Amino acid sequence: MMRDAEPGFAKILKQSVMAYAFNIFGIVAGTIIAYYSGLFELAPWAVVIYPPILSARGVIGGLFCGRLGTALHLGTVQPRFFGNTKSFYLLFQAIVFLTFEATILMGLIAVFFRTLFLGMFLAEFWDMLNVLMATMALALAVISPLTLIVSFLSFKHGLDPDIVLYPVESTVSDLLITAIYIFVLNAYLAFNLFWRYAFAMISLALSFTALYVLAKNIREPEFVKTLRESLLTLVLVSFIINVAGTVLEGVDELVREKEEVYGNYPVYVVYPALIDTIGDVGAVVGSTATTKLALGTLKSSFSSIKNHFTEISGAWAASLIMYFAYSILALTIKGILTPLNLARFSLLLFTVNVLAAVLIALVSYSVAIITYQRGLDPDNFEIPIESSLADTLTTVSLLVALTLWAWI
Repeated sequence: MMRDAEPGFAKILKQSVMAYAFNIFGIVAGTIIAYYSGLFELAPWAVVIYPPILSARGVIGGLFCGRLGTALHLGTVQPRFFGNTKSFYLLFQAIVFLTFEATILMGLIAVFFRTLFLGMFLAEFWDMLNVLMATMALALAVISPLTLIVSFLSFKHGLDPDIVLYPVESTVSDLLITAIYIFVLNAYLAFNLFWRYAFAMISLALSFTALYVLAKNIREPEFVKTLRESLLTLVLVSFIINVAGTVLEGVDELVREKEEVYGNYPVYVVYPALIDTIGDVGAVVGSTATTKLALGTLKSSFSSIKNHFTEISGAWAASLIMYFAYSILALTIKGILTPLNLARFSLLLFTVNVLAAVLIALVSYSVAIITYQRGLDPDNFEIPIESSLADTLTTVSLLVALTLWAWI
C-alpha cells in the first residue's frame, strides 16, 4: 500500500506545484495593490469591494472557461471568432448579462454588509457602484477576448482547454482586473470630471447592452438555462465573498494600527497569490474527488475521505511550497529579504495556510459528496463555491494569523 501511495503523492505534488506556479503572477497583482493601498484610506469602501471583484470575475471566468472547453470538445463551438455557431454567440451574450448581473448583486450585498457592520452613506453607495460597474465592464472587454484566444489556440494546437484554460485565465484575470480596478479607482478618487463621465458612460453601456441581450434572447432555452443555473451560484458567492471584503477591511485596519509590527511585511503583495493558491487546493481536492466518484473508485460518504488522503496531502504540501516561495518573492520586491524577516513572514503565511487549507479541503470534499448524493453534477457547483469560499477563508485566516502574531 505504501509503495502505491508514494508515487501517487509524488504525482499529485508535482502536478499541483506546476499548476500553482501560475499564481506567482498574483504577486504582481498584489504589488499593484500594495503600491496603491493609500487609496483605501481615501475611500474605506474601496478595500471592501476588491475581493468581490476578484471573485465575480472568477465565477464568470470559471463558467466561461468550463463551457468553452466542453463545447469545443463536443463541436458545438468552433475555434474561431467570426462565423461561429449559435451556441457560441448565446454563451458570449450570457456572459455579458452575467457580468451586469454579478455587478449589481455584488454592489447591493456589499452595501448590506457595510451598512450592517460599518455604516454607509448614500453617496458612498453610488461611488462604489460606479467603480464596480466600470471595472467589470472594462474587464469584460479586455479579459473575455483573451479567454477566447487562449481557448481557441490551445484547442488548435492539440492541447486540452479543460486543463490549460482555467489556470491561465484565472491568474491573468486576477492581474488584469487588479490593474483595471486600481486605474478606475485612482482616476475616480482624483475627482477628474472627464474620467467620472467616461466611467458613467461605460457603466451605462454595459447596462443597456445587458438589457438588450436579455430582451433579445429571453425565449432562447439555452440562454435562459445558463442564466437560471448561474443565478443561485452568483447570489451565494456574493454573500460569501462580501464576508471576505468586510474582513479584509479589518486586515487593513490592523496592519495600519500595528505599523511597527507589519509595516515592512508585504501583506498586500502576497494577498492575491494566497487566495489563488488556497482556491487551487480546493479545486484539486474537489475535482479529483468528483472524478473518483464518477469512476466509482470513491464511495459517496464522508468517512471515505481517508481514501482521498493522497490527493489532499499532495495538494496541501504543494501549497506550503508555494507559500514559502511567495515569502521570498514578496520580501525581495520590498527589498527587505533577510533570514530573520524570511523566517517571521514565512511562519505568518504558514499559519494562514494551515488554517485555510484544512478548511477548504474539508469544504471542497463535502461539496463533492453532498451534491453527488443528491443526484446533482458536482462539477457544476465545485469550482464556483469552493473558489469563493477559499477567498473568504483565506482572508479570515489572514486576520486570525495577524491577530495571533500581534500577541506574540
